Amino acid sequence: QVQLVESGGGLVQPGGSLRLSCAASGSIFSIPLMGWYRQAPGKQRELVATITSGGSTNYADSVKGRFTISRDNAKNMVYLQMDSLKPEDTAVYYCYGRIATPQRPIPNNYWGQGTQVAVSS
Repeated sequence: QVQLVESGGGLVQPGGSLRLSCAASGSIFSIPLMGWYRQAPGKQRELVATITSGGSTNYADSVKGRFTISRDNAKNMVYLQMDSLKPEDTAVYYCYGRIATPQRPIPNNYWGQGTQVAVSS
């Protein structure tokens, strides 16, 4: 079984920073892609950022220049450094992994349970 567990959410004032972490565990063969999505109340889940195992990154236009995604391949972890936070960044943030296992060598999509980020004064 593969699990993704997020941590690091919370309440922060506008202009502040938070760092989210996500650990993938279980019987993992490879993780070609990891990333973060978010879902605000009444809205669809949307891409925030992704990073390949080689370090190539992709960001939503709304977070470019403010958020930085990184990963530690040896630890199967992905991070999201969020700076200059705005109220519109308020959402539940979900960790995502496209993960191959010995039992299922074609990568499948896995999701964490989500962590709440609230930006408010």
